[in-house]
Amino acid sequence: MYQDLNGKVAVITGGSKGIGTAISERLGKEKMKVVVNYHSDEAGANQAVEAVKAAGGDGIAVQANVGSEEGVQKLVDVALSEYGTLDLWINNAGMENQCETHKLPLEDWERVINVNLTGVFLGTKAALSYFVENNKKGNIINISSVHEQIPWPTFAHYSASKGGVKLLTETVAMEYANRNIRVNNIGPGAIKTPINAEKFADPEQLQTTKETIPMQRIGNPEEVAAAAAWLASDEASYVTGITLFVDGGMTLYPAFQGGKG
Repeated sequence: MYQDLNGKVAVITGGSKGIGTAISERLGKEKMKVVVNYHSDEAGANQAVEAVKAAGGDGIAVQANVGSEEGVQKLVDVALSEYGTLDLWINNAGMENQCETHKLPLEDWERVINVNLTGVFLGTKAALSYFVENNKKGNIINISSVHEQIPWPTFAHYSASKGGVKLLTETVAMEYANRNIRVNNIGPGAIKTPINAEKFADPEQLQTTKETIPMQRIGNPEEVAAAAAWLASDEASYVTGITLFVDGGMTLYPAFQGGKG
């Protein structure tokens, strides 16, 4: 465990399921105080809070739309009213849906961009404002995807959002490095989460996915959470502006495995 995280305050968006819940619980193990945001899954958020508390931390569930300034400000206000400060902001909320690009409705494009990119911008802006106004050494972690780097046909809006998060992260990291504010990405690959449960339940689709991963297995949310805890800690104090891929090697062009090509 990272002793420097003990007692610090974190906000995590989209914390009611999957990777968000796993990160929340890991922060609880680090004895942190966690504001767990959710959009519609109140039960999942409450379960995440219970996991935080059972692990040794403290937490509160807060409903908010992270694609709006009002929603994001609500998360800041709760963190300050409940815990008095803010140390770590994790932009985890995200969504996807599959559609051929020439058939992609504008409303689908806008919905995905609003959550995955605008939401990251708004969360980042709110955290930066607090850190700067309070001359605070702050930390922002964005949960991106291997698809900030790997093209993903029929997911143009998702890939565009994650590519945007990559350059947003790098730009903001450079802009605020001299204020001791660190900004990094985590890029998960194929992870066992509820959104992937149906796909991975199909043996054929599971095998197809494994063939894109040099380590030949699907990752666990806890492995992403471990990366988040490290980036949040002082062990990573000289790390900013990177994407830490947690992907079993998916970004290593596995089609060339064994000298093919």
